[in-house]
Amino acid sequence: MSLRINQSSHVRLHYRISLEDGTELESSFGDEELEFTMGQNILTEGMELSLLNLASGDKQSITLSPDQTYGPRDPDNIHDLNPADFPADMKPEKGQVIAFDTPAGDDINGVVVAVSADKVAVDFNHPLAGNTLVFEVEILQVDND
Repeated sequence: MSLRINQSSHVRLHYRISLEDGTELESSFGDEELEFTMGQNILTEGMELSLLNLASGDKQSITLSPDQTYGPRDPDNIHDLNPADFPADMKPEKGQVIAFDTPAGDDINGVVVAVSADKVAVDFNHPLAGNTLVFEVEILQVDND
């Protein structure tokens, strides 16, 4: 009897994440598989829930809504910053990804979406926020210690 994935399983799998139109964003097929323990926030909660009860050898493709992955785009996550707050040797440009420190000391990436003389608009939404994603998996091994 094959072990089935539960909420604390250690899992080894191959995966592919694509947009609805088939554009591949990330894949481990043909590369090193992903190995993790459920509940460690390696995958989004919706991705983990889609794995429950699968067993070694199972393959699945599931379409996940933004609420099941990286959430909807939140306009409140776009912040206007003062250009003077950037280092003198850094000239922010539209499309540039910049790492910022949060008040808690964590790193967070922001994408510059607009630059003017008096402000730099930075989008702190996850780059995949607002997208419906196709999550394909092939389960290679399940351990339930």
